[in-house]
Amino acid sequence: MRTLVTGSEGRLGRSVVAELEASGHDVIGIDARGGTVPADLTDLGEAYEVMARFRPAAVVHLAAIATPFSRTDGLTYRTNTQLAFNVCEAAVHTGVERVVVASSPTVVGYGAPLGWTPSYLPLDEDHPARPWNAYSLSKLAAEQTMQAFVRQAGDRVAFAAFRPCFVVAPEEWAGAPTQSGHTIRERLERPELGAVSLFNYLDARDAGELVRVLVEALPGLPNGEVFFASAADALAREPLAELLPTLLPETEPFAAALTGTAPAFSAAKAERLLGWRAKRGWRTELEI
Repeated sequence: MRTLVTGSEGRLGRSVVAELEASGHDVIGIDARGGTVPADLTDLGEAYEVMARFRPAAVVHLAAIATPFSRTDGLTYRTNTQLAFNVCEAAVHTGVERVVVASSPTVVGYGAPLGWTPSYLPLDEDHPARPWNAYSLSKLAAEQTMQAFVRQAGDRVAFAAFRPCFVVAPEEWAGAPTQSGHTIRERLERPELGAVSLFNYLDARDAGELVRVLVEALPGLPNGEVFFASAADALAREPLAELLPTLLPETEPFAAALTGTAPAFSAAKAERLLGWRAKRGWRTELEI
């Protein structure tokens, strides 16, 4: 299958491309910074040109300003929403059969400066979305853009979105800085660093596998499904049932459900519908 990957040079994109290529996909990498084809997909004409030139059967849309507050709010929202619209628009009107859109777990609203209380734990895809910053709002808009094109194209194009938790690239297990600027070891040794994101994480290679499974399964899924993608444990040395209430008191009524090494985010839907479960975690990957 010819699969076009936007944002192919990013932390997540590199692992997605590697997984797809290893599974026999003919991958076309698109990235403003380079890749197989350098392109600015915030320009609708360029998005159409790329789709028309390569005629992919599937598109994986990862390109975005990838972290909150790394750019101005206006630029983050404008860039991410325009990218999602342009990619979906061009894909639908050039014969693409399958589209996977990257969203974010931040859409549920944790870390809000005025406080955030979950409706329940662990969090799943049915939890209410409560974005509070430009990045999380842009990711929810990307999901809603996808849903709009589902309603427009019907079953002619199969869509899905996934919400990858804090992505850890392979080199970061060896001590390279993560997207937050801290190392994984620092996040483990200083729990307050990971508390704001509820200690979520995901190995980039596991994320790549999820994307590959999702692309291949799409025609057999209900159109427009959304999936959390999380490691099978939390990025914390202590059980979240004990740790969360001390750092985020508002989670106390719900934290007791997170026994043992259980994470705050559930990937049960991906396991149920796709047969996917993360294989890697900090206990197996962190270099001593």
